[in-house]
Amino acid sequence: MRYAYGVTSALLLGGAALSLVTGLPAGAQVAQNDDAQMRGVVPRPGAPESFADLTAQLQPAVVNIAVRQKVEVPTSPLAQIMGRGGQARLAEGAGSGFIISADGYIVTNNHVISLDQQGVADNISVKLADGTEYTARLIGRDTDSDIALLKIDAPAPLPFVKFGDSGKARAGDWVIAIGNPFGFGGTVTSGIISSVNRSTGNGAYNHFIQSDASINSGNSGGPMFDMRGNVIGINNWIVAPSGGNVGIGFAIPSDTAKPIVAKLMSGRAIERGFLGVQIQPITDDIADSLGLPHDRGELVRAVPAGMPGAKAGVRPGDIVLKVNGIDVTNDRTLSAIVADIAPGTAIPLDILRQGKPVRLTAVVARRPSQQEMAQSIGPGQPQGDPLQNAKGQGLAGAALGLQVLDMNPDIAMQLRVPGSTRGAVIADVDSASDAANRGLQRGDIVVSANFAPITGTAGLDGAINGAKTAGRPSVTLEIQRSGQPGTIFVALRLRS
Repeated sequence: MRYAYGVTSALLLGGAALSLVTGLPAGAQVAQNDDAQMRGVVPRPGAPESFADLTAQLQPAVVNIAVRQKVEVPTSPLAQIMGRGGQARLAEGAGSGFIISADGYIVTNNHVISLDQQGVADNISVKLADGTEYTARLIGRDTDSDIALLKIDAPAPLPFVKFGDSGKARAGDWVIAIGNPFGFGGTVTSGIISSVNRSTGNGAYNHFIQSDASINSGNSGGPMFDMRGNVIGINNWIVAPSGGNVGIGFAIPSDTAKPIVAKLMSGRAIERGFLGVQIQPITDDIADSLGLPHDRGELVRAVPAGMPGAKAGVRPGDIVLKVNGIDVTNDRTLSAIVADIAPGTAIPLDILRQGKPVRLTAVVARRPSQQEMAQSIGPGQPQGDPLQNAKGQGLAGAALGLQVLDMNPDIAMQLRVPGSTRGAVIADVDSASDAANRGLQRGDIVVSANFAPITGTAGLDGAINGAKTAGRPSVTLEIQRSGQPGTIFVALRLRS
């Protein structure tokens, strides 16, 4: 009995010592990727000998998700003629997720639990690494960021993982992905980060961590771990021209996901800032035409009336250099900066307008939902071809490969644009020119050149001569196209 008592005392003292070292009560549930847990399992710096210990530690917190949802099936033209409505069918899908708390909160992608990208699955089933299955309920979702939060109720605390700091991730760092590709649950793959802050289009949430770790259908919503076991990304989508992995996958950065998940968990509404201006990136050619440094600012191509941008005095052709004191770059776009600003906040906008700096103040509004922003735009195709066999005027033919004419009310009427429209109309495009490669076509209207409005071909000639005098290799044209909202900016290289 004395010996047994001594052993018991030693164990109790050992537990107390552990509590003092870790700062946690003895026996308390801790994250699978807690620092104290990870010290003995993380690979050594450099090329790891094995990911086995790291995988074994993290895999219990990764889940497989199966969903069923009634979706609307489009009707055939014949059924529409006969007055038959759309039919519903039961669709099934699968994805991945990961537990972020011992009481069963699970993070995944919205598109995993919304097969039609509109409604929500009628049934969501979650399977743990040990094979136990639970029915999950949806706590909240955010379609803009493609993040959803689920909840399962288990009789005992669950293994979970914590978010890390994606801002510290660098191209070349090792990562592993654990998920459910093609239904093969518990699959782990490894690779390196190919790029951070990879921009894939316009919008507030278009910057991802790019990785060459094998990610396939079913990996969506699963975690991307760094070598310390931190969740630095949520696997989201892949480039798959062949239908499978080709080494280009994208994950939502944890720094983007964390505040959204926190709001979903607390039941708070997710509100984002919004200026309501249409923008486009400044290409190197456009920057060269203006003598601007590369990777700096974004172009305003349209400013709808009544929007915060219009109220602040923003105009098409403005170059937004800073928003609220933050530089606008390819990695930090105007949309992303504004989205993180609370609606109702007054912010400064530093703008370059026709070569001159301008500071405006805008009051940020609440970003509408995707449904609220959706609107139908008619095709507005021109009738006939008023430019057939037209002979171009000015310097644009030799310098840019464009045959252009002065705009007039007759051409405007046939192109279905307002009769007050002024500019130079493109009558023909040299198929071997830079303009043809950029997609310009007959009927396009040049309304400004190098960000100065023009009323006809003479203004375009002036811009061409000005670029040549300044030794610049290109000219930026603002193009209006019949039937399309706003304008676009295209930089064309001058022919020597």
